[in-house]
Amino acid sequence: ADYKNVVKTNQEHTDNIAIANNKINKDFPDVNLEEYNETDGIITQKSNLVLSTTNADCILLLFFDPITKTIANVHSGWKGTLQRISVKTVEKMINQCNCKPENIICCICPSIRKCHFEVKDLFESEFRDLNINENTDIMEKQKDKEKWNIDTVLINKIILERAGLKKENIIDCGICSVCNSDLIHSYRVEKEKYRLSTAIIGLK
Repeated sequence: ADYKNVVKTNQEHTDNIAIANNKINKDFPDVNLEEYNETDGIITQKSNLVLSTTNADCILLLFFDPITKTIANVHSGWKGTLQRISVKTVEKMINQCNCKPENIICCICPSIRKCHFEVKDLFESEFRDLNINENTDIMEKQKDKEKWNIDTVLINKIILERAGLKKENIIDCGICSVCNSDLIHSYRVEKEKYRLSTAIIGLK
């Protein structure tokens, strides 16, 4: 793919999802454009657009429907997960691109995992509000601490299945960005000097 065809949203931990129908810049990648301000998901059916997201611990999700030739690239940190941006992307693919959820494949990129994602009691209640408490693997209270370990990847898997995706079509790389910070950028490891990893997806 030609680097000029890259389309990158201006991620702000929102649940806003854009549909890209054409290139905006002629000779440069579509980056830092007002059209994609405060946008954390992007969908296209155009073969000349390469969708891009970046992360340094947050979850990146790549979607592909081989029947309608629809792709999406979604940035879902803990805020995006609480806002169910992954499911809202699937709904937009269904409503505006004629996709069927059972045909959609979702690949989950390297991100922070339950082993390293800690939240305080205050935030733990927000994750409980997602109403998937019957799954005890989602959160675990640390001994002698006011902290919980939350599995945001598992949360996305569960809500995507509820949205109609087949379990076997949700493919998780299983890689923790913190455990593998020698290979993948991690904000929690690199602190203020952190850099970003990129996920790209395009149609042939």
